[in-house]
Amino acid sequence: MSDDDFDFTQPQDKPKAAPPVAPVPPLAPFKPANSKYYDAAVADKFFRGSGKAEQFTAGTTLFIEGEKSGKQGLFGKRVIHRMYYLTDGEVALTSNGKPLDAIMPGEVVGEMAVFSEIPGTTNASSRSATATAKTNVSAFSLDGVEAQAGLSRMPDFALMLMSVMFERLRFVAARLAMRKGAKTPGATEAMVTFNNEMLKTLESHLERAMVLRFEPGSAIMREGDAGTTMYVILSGQVAVSIQGSFVEMAGKGATIGEMALVDQSARAATATAKTECKLLAVNRNGLIALVKSEPAIGMALVRSVAERLRKMNALLNS
Repeated sequence: MSDDDFDFTQPQDKPKAAPPVAPVPPLAPFKPANSKYYDAAVADKFFRGSGKAEQFTAGTTLFIEGEKSGKQGLFGKRVIHRMYYLTDGEVALTSNGKPLDAIMPGEVVGEMAVFSEIPGTTNASSRSATATAKTNVSAFSLDGVEAQAGLSRMPDFALMLMSVMFERLRFVAARLAMRKGAKTPGATEAMVTFNNEMLKTLESHLERAMVLRFEPGSAIMREGDAGTTMYVILSGQVAVSIQGSFVEMAGKGATIGEMALVDQSARAATATAKTECKLLAVNRNGLIALVKSEPAIGMALVRSVAERLRKMNALLNS
């Protein structure tokens, strides 16, 4: 029936209403077990193989919000951050005295503070919550030095944890994008993942054929493409953009493309050579072999992702 033949005397089908907009769910506290990438069996093997068995009675505090590692005051005790894998009992997480979440058997807690530090240095990070044993608790714990040693035996734990963090990064980025009137973070300098010593280690462990050179203006990777390689910048500057907007300038020691390599997702950004660039290409098998032989490489990668996640969470909570 045409518009001219429309019969107003007959009942008409009501126009379909637009589907209701789903409310934005409240922000859940971040814990690895919330992620589809979390594998309790991998965590269990990692902590049992490299960690220390612990017992906590109900009411014991495992760590305190805001607490930093290092010596606390002139005569204070030395605090070393530890992360925990629960085998029995329940741990309550609180922030500013308010309940956040519960950690149950098979779950990990405290990993962000541990992986945000550099083992063996004074580089300190602070706890984002307080953890208290709600019941009697059995657990295995690791500090940064022990975790780094453990990665040489189980590099897949680093890959799993990075996948968990990448999923959280995407979630936080989506939440920021949904905010009406939210300020878009300006372009920043990419975090340096590897220092000069680590870059030399990387080059010595990988074949020269994996070193790639790009002229200014050359596309290194494109948003949405499948990714099987991450790149370590040995020299030059790389411009990173998302949906056509410049977001980051990456230089020597920074990494690009690791998200797609680790969790085998599509490229999240486009990278273009701003200057002449020399990059080291690393595939998934190469990364696993590297972390096995040089666990400090795995620690550095997880640390850079953890730091990125901390900054994104700070933006979301500001």
